[in-house]
Amino acid sequence: MNINFALDKAYEGKSFKELVDAPVDALAGVSAKDAELLKQAFGVKTIGDLAKLKYVKWAQAIANLAESEQ
Repeated sequence: MNINFALDKAYEGKSFKELVDAPVDALAGVSAKDAELLKQAFGVKTIGDLAKLKYVKWAQAIANLAESEQ
């Protein structure tokens, strides 16, 4: 899977195991300031932390269920 489009140039080519421990600003479009705000608000330091954040999981579940709701 090529996810380089979702990453800052410095993190392209890294393994998923490396990326899960990378700082949030390794994601394309997430600035160092954004990363600091995520850290302050939610204690999120890494991509793995962000993925495990309960609010992210809740939002994904709601969005996925909304797509199939009639």
